[in-house]
Amino acid sequence: MPEFIVIAFSDEARALAAYEEVQLLEDRLVIEVGGVAFVHIDDNGKLRVETPRSTTRLGSRAASSAVFGTVLGAVFFMPLIGLAAGGAVGALFAGLDRTGIDDEFRKRVRNAVPDGHSAVVVYALRVKEQAFEDALEAFGGEIHRATVSESDEEELLRELTDLE
Repeated sequence: MPEFIVIAFSDEARALAAYEEVQLLEDRLVIEVGGVAFVHIDDNGKLRVETPRSTTRLGSRAASSAVFGTVLGAVFFMPLIGLAAGGAVGALFAGLDRTGIDDEFRKRVRNAVPDGHSAVVVYALRVKEQAFEDALEAFGGEIHRATVSESDEEELLRELTDLE
């Protein structure tokens, strides 16, 4: 079952190193990634997001990447939009609330990644849990996970299509 994983760091260098490691873990078949990003929030609250330069993911993984981008935006770019949004965007947030990526999870992540902190954000389609945790243990970081069922992913994709 897909998982949305956020690893929060107080140290930008450790977060960047963990971000690189996640990409290597995909090459080693420890994790199948639907999306991965490095997120840094500077001391003034300005957000910087980096994603891998390689864009070779095509086909069915493109749909997972769309869900990843939406959730990444919901957690870091639009923390209050669910309160003010109407129509399709409000429905999208309601859809997120029906998954493991509910308001409580989003608040936990925002609290774990305040100004001056960084995170590695991963949408894992499949993951060998123990190997993943063992590989990232050396970097420290606080791990937050939310499970997304395949039916939830399909519903979010339908709601995304409605936004267009």
